[in-house]
Amino acid sequence: MTDELTKFTMPKWGLTMTQGMVTKWLVEEGAEVEAGEEIVEIETEKIASVAESPASGVVRRHVAKEGDYVPVSGLLAVIAGPDVADDAIDGFVESFLGSFVPEEEEDEGPEFQTVDVAGRPLRYLQRGEGGDPIVLIHGFGGELNNWLFNHETLSQDRAVYALDLPGHGGSSKDVGDGTLASLAAVVAGFADGLGLSKLHLVGHSLGGAVAVELAASRPDLCASVTLLAAAGLGAEINTGYVDGFIASDRRRALKPFLEQLFADPSLVTRQLVDDVLKYKRLDGVDGALRSVAAGMVADGKQAVSLRDRLAGLTTPVQVIWGTGDSIIPVSHADGLPDGITVHRIDGVGHMAMMEAASEVNKAIASFTG
Repeated sequence: MTDELTKFTMPKWGLTMTQGMVTKWLVEEGAEVEAGEEIVEIETEKIASVAESPASGVVRRHVAKEGDYVPVSGLLAVIAGPDVADDAIDGFVESFLGSFVPEEEEDEGPEFQTVDVAGRPLRYLQRGEGGDPIVLIHGFGGELNNWLFNHETLSQDRAVYALDLPGHGGSSKDVGDGTLASLAAVVAGFADGLGLSKLHLVGHSLGGAVAVELAASRPDLCASVTLLAAAGLGAEINTGYVDGFIASDRRRALKPFLEQLFADPSLVTRQLVDDVLKYKRLDGVDGALRSVAAGMVADGKQAVSLRDRLAGLTTPVQVIWGTGDSIIPVSHADGLPDGITVHRIDGVGHMAMMEAASEVNKAIASFTG
């Protein structure tokens, strides 16, 4: 435990976040905490999550109260040793508040970039520098912002890239034949275009299937594979979700399907629904989604089986799955080839990287070294 004073500030989850609301303190003032311990629940306009203590010590002061809106980088609490005088805490808080400038008046940080892959623009976001890079690949109907609770945390000691697959987010809506092989080829083209190698692939759902296909077809590119609720490891899939997501073009129709992604449906905010609707109304999206879905789902089952591909990989693989997944069942993590580490997270749905960000981040960081 340290006698130094440590500021605990509002995190920035995603490029568009400007503030968050403190919904619940998980530790009281005067409580001892460890670095990385979850200590406060925060709600943004998109989704809620928990923030972790930046240091070990004692939570000496809750500067922000429950219900307060705090700008990004604004002071939430002060952590220090038990022997630090109250006057020192007061002075620390007063000095911070007196000099704090909200983020919108400062450098806005990293920006979205694009790279041309076989004539199609692909949107991506890079955080961090150096090291063997991590590449984050979202799932069906998703986008790079699905990793908003993971991207910055994972980039502390290396470059981390999140990209939008074709047909998704800000990338070209041209998905070609929409097959898994074509999507994997695009990700390979993305890596080649940026001169990346020794990739630590992290894929969610459809993105997990893409990661397996890429690691099998281009082992020279891949250092490890992390699969979150990956498609292609079993026959069962919630086709009602897939069909409903594609067909829904109004908020009231779409929201119940988005709620199926989470064990806690209250995490689906109005803003999240609106953002997905805005994407779905872009020219070319409907056709792109239908093309990709046709290559992955047929006759009420998954049309792609990747267990043999998975067994043949020469790169290390780990699997992460929420036990409450209602899109692809956690039973697909059973009976995998020897040597694959499986993390099952209780009480979490299909979007484990959002609902259990801390646990997922720790598993990825440990696995990628």
